[in-house]
Amino acid sequence: APPPRWGCPSAATSGACCSAAAPASGPRPRLLSPCSGAMKRDPPPAERQAQEEEDAGEQKTPLWIFGYGSLVWRPDFEFSSRKVGFIRGYSRRFWQGDTFHRGNEKMPGRVVTLQEDYDACTWGVAYEVCGEQINPTYLGPASEEDIAAQIIVSSGRSGHNIEYLLRLADFMRYFCPQVEDEHLFSIEEALAPSCPVYARLRSL
Repeated sequence: APPPRWGCPSAATSGACCSAAAPASGPRPRLLSPCSGAMKRDPPPAERQAQEEEDAGEQKTPLWIFGYGSLVWRPDFEFSSRKVGFIRGYSRRFWQGDTFHRGNEKMPGRVVTLQEDYDACTWGVAYEVCGEQINPTYLGPASEEDIAAQIIVSSGRSGHNIEYLLRLADFMRYFCPQVEDEHLFSIEEALAPSCPVYARLRSL
């Protein structure tokens, strides 16, 4: 699949301010030829120093991590800069299972993941960092009503699953008010307003 296309909004929102890595500029990786079986001699000192400097430069190439879930409000890594932006060709869906932060083994919570969708774009926050991200368990598609029902009864070490949903919805309203995330807002609407946890979190 082609790498995600990504960009930043206008200056009115780009200064504002949980994982897909955005493409970063830098030197292309060197192609290594297969071993010929012959013994390889050490390069001359000058050539070795140049190679070490080139390797050091490659290690400093910036990496951009695109946060589209909890990373939009709570990045758990160091970063040098951040920007509100979007990636094209992907849509955000509550199809990822979480058995730690927003749920447990018996009742996994629902968090967002990205699905290829050529005509869509997903808004979030891009962080310039050095590091890697790991994807948790994938639950797959479900109706907005079923997702909401699972979110209502799930909680983990980072808090209730409803809080995750509401914080993400608030981010979209405050920082990307021109964008209508139908999947996200439909799940929020499916939550019973009379739900005690929902009402308490909305009152904070």
